[in-house]
Amino acid sequence: MKHLKLKNAAAAMVFLAALWGTGGGLYAGGRQPANSASPGSSVPSDWPKELVMCYLPNEATEEFAEYRSGIQNDLGAALGIKVTEINAADYNAVVEAMRTGHADIASFGPVTYVQAVERAGVEAMVVVAPFGDKSQAGYTSKIIVKAGSPIKTLQDLRGKTFAFVDPASTSGNYVPTLELMNTFRGMTNEDFHTNGKFFSSVSFSGRHQNGLQAVINGDIDAAPVASDILDAELAAGRVKTSDFVMIHQSPLIPNAPISIRNGLPADLKARVKQFFLDYKNSGYFEFMLGWPPERKPEFVEANDRDLDYVRDLMARVIPR
Repeated sequence: MKHLKLKNAAAAMVFLAALWGTGGGLYAGGRQPANSASPGSSVPSDWPKELVMCYLPNEATEEFAEYRSGIQNDLGAALGIKVTEINAADYNAVVEAMRTGHADIASFGPVTYVQAVERAGVEAMVVVAPFGDKSQAGYTSKIIVKAGSPIKTLQDLRGKTFAFVDPASTSGNYVPTLELMNTFRGMTNEDFHTNGKFFSSVSFSGRHQNGLQAVINGDIDAAPVASDILDAELAAGRVKTSDFVMIHQSPLIPNAPISIRNGLPADLKARVKQFFLDYKNSGYFEFMLGWPPERKPEFVEANDRDLDYVRDLMARVIPR
């Protein structure tokens, strides 16, 4: 699994050109994909020989390898073509991989999805919803501190250390920034991202799990974490509720869709979408996506208009 870290389009092309020049493709050390299904006689001739799924940093962990491998194998078997993965080192890299045609399917964060629509022309396919009800398809951004911390409210964060997740993260940057802006009127996005303006020190952790562990370990005072990722960490036993305290929770954020590259054949896109709509792996939903079985999560059809809330959020935090 190759880790991409691309900061802009030019860097993406240089990186990818160098990578392909090694003869190893997008596989580390020339390793072959885990899914080795061969195209069957029923596979249309205009379909690609392979589909590539790209994962955000919080998904690209060893803990989730079993579930990534499982869904890739299942999708490959359903389509009759190889399905492989690349793991992105940051959110921008996922967008660039889709834009340059080196990834075909990705599960974006809401802000990253909006950026991918603008820059890469991706198409929304499905979104996870409890009980199959899209009106409940959402999550929250929680700001947490270590258990026993004297920090009780957002007001107590002034002068403390804080780690956002990634500049393009919805629940790890945009939403907590807006919550702070709403609490401290007159302060700007830049104020909350500049050392000494509000926080004594502010940084980006790269992954929700990194910020969560940094808080629990006492390396930083506070951090935001997506509720679904926190639920997945709790379900897997990697953290305990006694390790941290939530001091603030945002309103519901609409779930981002799993999306597909728009340049693929229409019948292939339809088959991939139907695969997700039919996918019923309870372990995948619980441990990879953080949805407990009692909420009966499943994929439902997504629409680009579902993310209009996020477009408004982006305009409020960083006006264009």
